[in-house]
Amino acid sequence: MMTRLWLVGLLVGLLFGPNLGAAQESLPDEIRLDLEENGGLFVPDGFEAQAVINQFEGRVRHIAVGDNGDVYVKLRDAHEENGNAVLRDTNGDGRLDDIRYFGKYPIYGRYGTAMRIHDGYLYFSTQKTVYRQKLTPGQMVPDSEIEAIVVDPNEPPAREHNAKPIAFDDAGHLFVPFGAPSNSCQDPKRTPGQPGVDPCPQLGPYGGVWRFDADTPNQSQEDGTLFATGIRSLVGMDWNPVDRQLYTVMHGRDSLLRMFPNHFDGWESALLPAEEFLRVTEGADFGWPYCHYDQLQGKKVLAPEYGGDGQTVGRCSDYDLPIRGFPGHWAPNDIVFYHGDQFPDRYRNGAFVAFHGSTNRAPYPQSGYIIGFVPFANGEPSGPTEVFVDGFARVDPIVSAGDAVFRPMGIAIGPDGSMYVGETEHGAIWRIRFTGDAATFGENQLAAMKAREALSHIRTPDPVADNLSPAVLTGGALTYESYCATCHQADGEGDGARFPPIARTEWVSGDKNRLIDLTLNGMEGDIEVNGESYSNVMPQHSFLTDQELGELLTYLRAGFGNDASGVSEEEVRRRRNGASGTTLKIRLTSVFVDDQAEALGFYTEILGFQKKEDFPVGPFRWLTVVAPGAEDGPELLLEPSDNPAAQAFKQAMFEQGIAAAAFEVEDVQATYERLRESGVDFFTDPTSVGTATIAVFDDTGGNLIQIYETP
Repeated sequence: MMTRLWLVGLLVGLLFGPNLGAAQESLPDEIRLDLEENGGLFVPDGFEAQAVINQFEGRVRHIAVGDNGDVYVKLRDAHEENGNAVLRDTNGDGRLDDIRYFGKYPIYGRYGTAMRIHDGYLYFSTQKTVYRQKLTPGQMVPDSEIEAIVVDPNEPPAREHNAKPIAFDDAGHLFVPFGAPSNSCQDPKRTPGQPGVDPCPQLGPYGGVWRFDADTPNQSQEDGTLFATGIRSLVGMDWNPVDRQLYTVMHGRDSLLRMFPNHFDGWESALLPAEEFLRVTEGADFGWPYCHYDQLQGKKVLAPEYGGDGQTVGRCSDYDLPIRGFPGHWAPNDIVFYHGDQFPDRYRNGAFVAFHGSTNRAPYPQSGYIIGFVPFANGEPSGPTEVFVDGFARVDPIVSAGDAVFRPMGIAIGPDGSMYVGETEHGAIWRIRFTGDAATFGENQLAAMKAREALSHIRTPDPVADNLSPAVLTGGALTYESYCATCHQADGEGDGARFPPIARTEWVSGDKNRLIDLTLNGMEGDIEVNGESYSNVMPQHSFLTDQELGELLTYLRAGFGNDASGVSEEEVRRRRNGASGTTLKIRLTSVFVDDQAEALGFYTEILGFQKKEDFPVGPFRWLTVVAPGAEDGPELLLEPSDNPAAQAFKQAMFEQGIAAAAFEVEDVQATYERLRESGVDFFTDPTSVGTATIAVFDDTGGNLIQIYETP
């Protein structure tokens, strides 16, 4: 790390962490934020920014600042031993040189979000639970009991839009969103032309904000009150004590062009719909999934899944409106109202918004990646959204989300009125202070930031001049741009957060049949790609023809650094029709494995199973897999073999050539060939035993596994 760690911080790090859950790419040596003017950022004249830490292991979701200036961080790469971190400046130079990791609690995916200080407690969240811990003044790491305050009863915990930001009112209440588990309530999800389910059954347990008591432990969703509904996805929310109202910033829906190309073109899909700035009052209904807000027209319109064409209002006149529509896909991931006295008066009671930045504006430049400011007067927005902090991405145009070096995520206000901003890609944190003359602060000091609005990652793109893919595409390249590039990006590198890369990965260059099945059927849940964990939805693409799918997969396998053989139309047809018979069917309940993480990789990436459940049970994980397309079918438990008796039993089975498990397949020979291509070591080649055909292989976890077919 480039951050200076003083001896105390180093010792604490060795003793208490980090033990984190994902690989993290280091900053290039030439990026020294601590040596750059304003920490590499752009701020209005009179302000200065300091990189208080260049990067640190675990990276950042939301942050909170204590009364003494300690910075608490909800880790993006959380681990069950270290879900949080706290950082302190020990020598007064403004840099956070003492880093301590803490927080032992179950982790579900990478979208645990909240980190807030309220009433002497530190509140934080995973995708499933809101926790709190009592703080002791002056003590960095709390040693009090971790209490579960709100527990999400819905399964699975790792589902779409399940971040849990939090806010508190002034009457002892805690607000928690339960995001909608889909883009627009289609079944199947994210399928072009598919109507939305009407009425949407996801409204009820999802798609809204619930109100709870802030001090009562172990509340379930049913213990709270549904405060507002029709809300798709929230990552940021704040209570404004000035008007005593809850405010949120909602992520709008995706993929207008991909889903309904007869109604929307690429330019409209890049800009629409709005990210919505909501004043959330009790009983409000903002209309998801039936409607979305079009900031270009200034009205709420009917969603295409429910008969809309981009113009029709229909039932949407019955729903509540946002107080502002931000540009589409900018990803507002935090909001904080400013009530400090350090900044000039024009910022008092206004709202700062962290725009994490778009991932799905192709073929136009990605945009956002700023801290925006919405001025308020008399409880209402009083001017256009301003660029308050820019320079996080360090490039322009931003062709793919992965090109952005930093992506702002969390905002907190310190005790002296300074603003702290954390980002997700490397864990950098900045402190922003006003050092100018507040009495003369005005338009002249804002002019340089105003000029930055002309940059391609902020301005409205020109439909022709800003199109980054003006060439006429055909075949697999056209299909990729139409259905894949918005998530996996034009360069195939993914967005570094929600969507995995398809470049240089065994998921693409490895087993063809697994890739075909995955693309045909889709998948949802946790996967690991190139050492990083991802938890999102891969929609099914069975609507593509065999030829289109073969061309697409050939394009993926031949390019993006994968250098693998193509996929024929006939191979797709066989997999679609189930003729190849190489899917392994689960007929047993458990198998002992030496290393659960390695076993999960083998059973999913090589054998083709899908992870079903993954949660802690004492020192171990309850880890199960299911056959693809059989999410409700039998589960196979990957059970740790730490018990000496289990180890001895497993070793004896292996040495005597006895299979620990057997999976039925329709075609042993085809399965054998598929697995051999993936590098599986076979103990017994396909052999006839009576009326059955069997083969036996090593699962790399200390077991022999039999596959068999019967007449």
